[in-house]
Amino acid sequence: MNSLTLFLPCAAGVEGYLAQECQRILGGEPTALASQRGGVSLQASWSEMMQLNLRTRLAQRVLIQVKSGFYRAEEDLYTVAKSVPWEMWFKVEQTFKVEITAQYSPLKSLNFAALKVKDAVADRFRDLKGSRPSVDVKWPHVRVYVHLTQDQLLLSIDTSGEPLFKRGWRLDKGEAPLKETLAAAMLAASGWEEQDGLALYDPCCGSGTIAIEAAQMDCHIAPGIFRKFGFENLLPFQASPWQTIKNRARQEERAPTRAIFGSDVSHRMVDFAQQNAERAGVAHAIEFRGGDALVRMPPQETPGMLMVNPPYDERMSALGVAGAGKGFGRERAQMNSAAAWEHRSPSRDPSGASVGALAGNMAGDLVGAPAADKAPASADFFSLLASHWKKNFSGWQAWVLTPNLKLPGQMRLKESRRVPLWNGPIECRMFKFDMVKGSNTGVKKAGPEA
Repeated sequence: MNSLTLFLPCAAGVEGYLAQECQRILGGEPTALASQRGGVSLQASWSEMMQLNLRTRLAQRVLIQVKSGFYRAEEDLYTVAKSVPWEMWFKVEQTFKVEITAQYSPLKSLNFAALKVKDAVADRFRDLKGSRPSVDVKWPHVRVYVHLTQDQLLLSIDTSGEPLFKRGWRLDKGEAPLKETLAAAMLAASGWEEQDGLALYDPCCGSGTIAIEAAQMDCHIAPGIFRKFGFENLLPFQASPWQTIKNRARQEERAPTRAIFGSDVSHRMVDFAQQNAERAGVAHAIEFRGGDALVRMPPQETPGMLMVNPPYDERMSALGVAGAGKGFGRERAQMNSAAAWEHRSPSRDPSGASVGALAGNMAGDLVGAPAADKAPASADFFSLLASHWKKNFSGWQAWVLTPNLKLPGQMRLKESRRVPLWNGPIECRMFKFDMVKGSNTGVKKAGPEA
């Protein structure tokens, strides 16, 4: 188990950041490290595989590649899969599941292809042990992954279990939560961790994902320290070395070194974010407040970094006052008295009731509305947000993740950088704006996409 071929899948656009992360985790240059479309491959030991599962923030899984071969028909899949010594990896008493993906495969049914691999695994156990392991599609002990190209198949065994974006601390998430792996990718793309002492503020924090990821990074808390992993069900697993790795990670944790803030128009989401931060071990490192992004003032005098995944599609109801139509000016005036951050006080902002009610009204207005009706509210929000930032956040960096390539024009800002990232199946851009009071005309034209 000292030379395993690993593949770490990740979201499109994250491969380069993941390769750098693997170098940091393992130290130096890992053997045969290579960025590929949709992930990173490398050679590693069993111990290094466990460290990657524990410490990676960007990978979706850690897979051990156990067999590759050519195929033309489903029977070829059966033959190759049956030749794998599955009895080295798990017991006949354990359950398993076969997952399959394909790219340009000529096979007519992927479900039938997965069934042939399942039969091959079960038949090998029956021939060797006299009985077949059972299949569990919901909570299997072991996951077998099959990837098909036009004429090649690759068999892998999963070491992660639940996807790695499930850190083990989230219980309250609200609607359409940002995945932890994408939040980590946003932080990596911005270079926030390399800018010593730079504060971070998410004005549309939702359930707190960006702020919690940032706080864990600052406190050196391993992202997988609160969860279980699939490799703990595999036969090569030994509890003692794994406990040593976790103990070492715990010893590296530290007190926070920089300020991190989050706010949201929904006080219900702020409560969720606070509870999530407590479970993630970083409640002491983040200051959450309720309030609309269009009126919240900077949480500190020194410029820092704004980072936001603003609402779109099903999350439009979180835009707050921008969608209130003709009553916007009146509602905003009512909230201005609570606009100050008051970051020295641990109490909740008393303005949340009216803000939350307004957000709820907007959500009701948008349910079932055609896309054309939604666009003006979104455009108004971003235009007003840009004006608020230019007026009150001079000197701050602002990073915005959005699927809308026209967002800089809607905000009347000129981006200084843009980074392609994918939010699940949605192609997005992460725009960087350097906030200059009153105008951004002095910002250099954005270079090519990173």
